[in-house]
Amino acid sequence: MLKLLLPAFALMLILEGILPLVAPARWREVFASLLQRPDNELRLIGLASLLSGWVLFMMVI
Repeated sequence: MLKLLLPAFALMLILEGILPLVAPARWREVFASLLQRPDNELRLIGLASLLSGWVLFMMVI
């Protein structure tokens, strides 16, 4: 399990770091806009992300 989890975590960190590295001002704008959204909308975004990741994960393994 750890053989799968560590590379996945590393890939997540790489992908999360691309936008702040390439366009820090745009990243700041996106982050600020997320702070202005209501909780229900953030939950919906989180659910969509979780389900997309789960479907992709199931397709890969």
